Amino acid sequence: MVAAVTIAPDTIQGDVPILVARDEAEREKLAIHVSNVLQSTVHDLGNGTYLIVQH
Repeated sequence: MVAAVTIAPDTIQGDVPILVARDEAEREKLAIHVSNVLQSTVHDLGNGTYLIVQH
C-alpha cells in the first residue's frame, strides 16, 4: 500500500490515494496518524508531499 499526504495535490500523478492537508502542520499530523494505523513508513519527498509506504 502506498498513499500520499500533501499540501500540493497538483504535484502527484497516478493511481495513489491522496490526502490533502491545509498546511504543513496538518500534513505532518495526517502522515503520522496514517502511518501508525497502516504500520508503515513515512518518506518526505521534499516537494510538500509525504509518501506513506507499507512494508
